[in-house]
Amino acid sequence: MPRTAEDKHRAITRLRRIRGQAEALERAVEAGHGYAPVLQQLAALRGAVHGLMADLLDSHLRETLAQQPAPSPQAVDETLALLRSYLK
Repeated sequence: MPRTAEDKHRAITRLRRIRGQAEALERAVEAGHGYAPVLQQLAALRGAVHGLMADLLDSHLRETLAQQPAPSPQAVDETLALLRSYLK
């Protein structure tokens, strides 16, 4: 998880933006908007989630793999599992 106050603030800001996008998407579906605007909002939501995932993954990799003198085999395995799930 984000460690610094700035990183936490940035993650929370992204999460709030994602929540707003999800709510807008729900309203668009309820209102019966056409496919194009709904798909565009869905793509924006997906991009926002991927951006948050990339930021958190970056922080995790820096914290885990930057250990001195070297990361443990368990830390490497956990990181590889995260990468595999992220790349699906």
